[in-house]
Amino acid sequence: MLDIAEELYRWLEEGRDFAVATVVGVGGSAPRGPGAALAVDSEGTVVGSVSGGCVESAVYDLCVQALQDGGTVLERFGYSDEDAFAVGLTCGGVLDVMITPIGAQAPVRPVFRAALSAAVGGEPAALARVVRGPAQLLGRALLVRPDGTYDGFRAGSDEGVLGGHPDLDRTAAAQARALLDAGRTGTVELSEDGSHCPGGLTLLVEANVPPPRMIVFGAVDFAAALVRAGKFLGYHVTVCDARPVFATRARFPAADDIVVDWPHRYLRRTETDGRTVLCVLTHDAKFDVPLLTAALRMPVAFVGAMGSRRTHEDRNRRLREAGVSERELARLRSPIGLDLGARTPEETALSITAEIVAARRGGTGVPLTGARMPIHRDGRDERDPDLHEGRSGGERDGAAAA
Repeated sequence: MLDIAEELYRWLEEGRDFAVATVVGVGGSAPRGPGAALAVDSEGTVVGSVSGGCVESAVYDLCVQALQDGGTVLERFGYSDEDAFAVGLTCGGVLDVMITPIGAQAPVRPVFRAALSAAVGGEPAALARVVRGPAQLLGRALLVRPDGTYDGFRAGSDEGVLGGHPDLDRTAAAQARALLDAGRTGTVELSEDGSHCPGGLTLLVEANVPPPRMIVFGAVDFAAALVRAGKFLGYHVTVCDARPVFATRARFPAADDIVVDWPHRYLRRTETDGRTVLCVLTHDAKFDVPLLTAALRMPVAFVGAMGSRRTHEDRNRRLREAGVSERELARLRSPIGLDLGARTPEETALSITAEIVAARRGGTGVPLTGARMPIHRDGRDERDPDLHEGRSGGERDGAAAA
């Protein structure tokens, strides 16, 4: 749901009623993962997507119905071999979708407002919602902050936010905080013994964290195209170069930050994390060697360097002489990019970002034509029939997976 936070927050500020459909589970090959959302307001306006088109019309109708009924429902969409015209996913996967009405009197409206406000403001927070458990608890929510504090709504003075013992809230908050710390959206299981809830609960945790960083070292022609590609992928992009005549706003209007400094010195003082991508385009030993010596010892997601194969071999030799171990050197992706036959700066940027996506998602970079690996890797391979215990709505006729 947080992927459409700006639109939904605007709707709340305008006093609109709406229903939001959120993907809470996937099985097999599915186009979008948990957290993807589609919302419909009382005037029929729609934003977002849960499937890329396969089941959008049916989900739209369910949102309209939920606005009228006022109840949260859980639905499963799959592919039916018996009825080729049934609503379902032609890719063969399964989507579990929870539809939550957010009317003016909806108990969850305050916590939704707080979650959307945090997302719009760039504040880290995690929204945890019950997606499996007793029917009366479906859709209940907690907003969890980085310091472990949380809030939501209470259905009664003697129970916690999620409807059970207050220890249930604390357990849920701890689980949500762990996903928030990792910057991940996903589901967590709370067992019956540990959750103080008969049968246990499943929570969908949507983590809102600042965008990952891409730092481009080297204010060269290829860098401008890479900056634009990085922004398109949702990175906060910084360009760093020691030469002030090249590192200018006029040359890199799309960059979030432009830094004039020696690359290795800037890297040591700036903030990075396990999602940070470092792209070294300088292919000049006086910049590359001290920079990569530092970069390859940092817990970042990706370190790539541009250059010919001859440059690569010479750079590796110099890095070894600088004390970089073989294990550290194995992290370096050089020459950077996938083999696309790229020639122009834009094609080269596509090649580089394609390798970054493949590394992030576990892709191989080989053509899908003739390949036997799954197309969508984020979904679970096994279907979870237990997700629908306690649902308040029935499965779509002809749409349920076998």
